[in-house]
Amino acid sequence: MRGDFWFAVIVSGLAAAATAGGSVVSLLVRRPGPGFMAFSLGFSAGVMMLVSFAELLRVSIDGVGFGPAMIAFFIGMGVMFLVDALVPHEFVSERGTAKVCDDQVNALLRTGVLLAIGIGIHNLPEGMATFAGALKNRGLGIAIASAIALHNIPEGIAVAVPVYCATGSRRKALLWSSLSGVAELVGALLAAAVLMPFLTANVLNITLAAVAGLMTFISFDELIPGSYAYRRDHMSVAGVVTGMALMAVSLWLLR
Repeated sequence: MRGDFWFAVIVSGLAAAATAGGSVVSLLVRRPGPGFMAFSLGFSAGVMMLVSFAELLRVSIDGVGFGPAMIAFFIGMGVMFLVDALVPHEFVSERGTAKVCDDQVNALLRTGVLLAIGIGIHNLPEGMATFAGALKNRGLGIAIASAIALHNIPEGIAVAVPVYCATGSRRKALLWSSLSGVAELVGALLAAAVLMPFLTANVLNITLAAVAGLMTFISFDELIPGSYAYRRDHMSVAGVVTGMALMAVSLWLLR
């Protein structure tokens, strides 16, 4: 169990690092094209949805029964809905990079800082989801971490662009972006503090159902709309289908 604990913490940290990776992409290299971003966000949504329904919910239902698993699933969705309603945030794709850089300097800096705080709070339950999945199964943890990492790249861009436009400092942009990502690792450690002292098979199975609800909400509320914000064509659904297909193959091979 000790080895599984540290593995879960490490993959959660790697997923969190993708937020800083997004800021590096936006600051050091040419911004990824809309087709790439649309496909990537769709891909991440496909991975999350297939993992949620084909693995997390299935395991939870087998372990605790249909009713308790469904209750936990919708509680997970409800928790993420409350977080989203109380602490809203938006991607750069929802505003446009050119528009962001035309704003007032003070407003830009405030936008970047508020986005970092908002995304950081959103990342807490995502870190918990990665930790819980990795604790159940290493392959499952890697799959969830990969999907969340893809999701975190545009979040890093969302924080870095306004801060950089306001200050002209790559260091500050990278700092605020990284801080928002660190919250994901904090979420994993919080999950460890809550779960580990009381961990039983039933507790873990209930948690997995709640994680499935959380990830489903993220897919429907953030990833798919964000994907279509970049390109309103079939690139988004191509990403969703590809993500589902590759996730299905990987779960099949892991059996």
